[in-house]
Amino acid sequence: MTLPQGPPDGARALPDPAAVDPAVLCTLLARHGWVRRGGPSARYGRWTPPDDTDPGTSLLVPAGDGFDDAVELLADAVTALSHSRSPSARSILLALAVPGDELHWRRELPGPAGTAPWDGAERLHQAARGMLAAGAKAGRTRAAYFGARLDAWAKDFLERVLVVEGGAGLTAYTPAPEGRAAVTTLVRALEALRDAVDYRRVSGGPEAFENAVQAGVSRELVQSVADLVRGATAAQLSVAWSAAAGTPGGFGDRRIALEFSPGDLPALEEAAALLERIEPAVAVTLVGVVVRLKRADPAGPGTVRMRVLGGAEVAEVRLRLPDPAYRLAAEAHLAGTPVRVSGRLERRGGFRRLAQPRGLEPCGLEDAERERLLKGLGEGGQGA
Repeated sequence: MTLPQGPPDGARALPDPAAVDPAVLCTLLARHGWVRRGGPSARYGRWTPPDDTDPGTSLLVPAGDGFDDAVELLADAVTALSHSRSPSARSILLALAVPGDELHWRRELPGPAGTAPWDGAERLHQAARGMLAAGAKAGRTRAAYFGARLDAWAKDFLERVLVVEGGAGLTAYTPAPEGRAAVTTLVRALEALRDAVDYRRVSGGPEAFENAVQAGVSRELVQSVADLVRGATAAQLSVAWSAAAGTPGGFGDRRIALEFSPGDLPALEEAAALLERIEPAVAVTLVGVVVRLKRADPAGPGTVRMRVLGGAEVAEVRLRLPDPAYRLAAEAHLAGTPVRVSGRLERRGGFRRLAQPRGLEPCGLEDAERERLLKGLGEGGQGA
């Protein structure tokens, strides 16, 4: 599965010049190496592409939006960017159209320059998606291993991310400031992971990985970094904060660029196993709807799949019930009645299994809640 994709370039509308902030445009131009040349600084500035990559292009950008010709100049600048052959022009237009933080992943691959394995792009997408999902989950709460917990939360965040492939990497534009918790948590977690890997390689002690959980490090994040590095000679994630939303507190003007290499893989694999092992089972009381039942013996125990409505941030769980409780679950399934059951969510299988189930009983719902439930079941399907 790949990250959400934006429409192709030919179909993507240009930013509305009336909505473009000249200060934001100037920040983006400077960030991508464009050079400001001459012009009265109080009124406008003329910008040219870096290293004469497109000698025929220059942009006249007003110093502010209070001038009579500001919108006209911005319209000319946006149009010139859309026609420019400079590689950075596309990124600048995207940053104007999608006011978000910019994350760029890059993998250096063995072999001749310009060549890549068939699965290179897929591996890059998988690693990037895993990092963003781990950051979204850790931005909500900390855990050494999430499994299926908070999957819906991460999915909602990923659906608001625009991804662009190009050159030797992958760039994601995340919503800002509303999506900042995921990205700032991801950056701090990767910095803590980088420190923990270095500590492990120097000292021989794995305890730094456990301590890094409070910074947002999780088994899922570690696995995504390992996926990014595996098969590459080096890998990097760089972050540029949204020019419109500004730099988040605590980051100052420092450059965000985090690097990992194949030499880190043994420590990363050890960390992934450790973090999954230390995450405890969770005592819960769930409310949900029985969507599937299965047993071999009509009078014996059986397995039940339940769609979770409350009590844990997972979509479904499986539980094994003795005959009396299984019959009660079957009756609730036929009647369309939710049930309540207590037990322990186990990390084995990604917190999708409820162990030691007890106290299963039907529970009533108000009409509005029942309507929401039926709609959710219809949209989600029942699966196999």
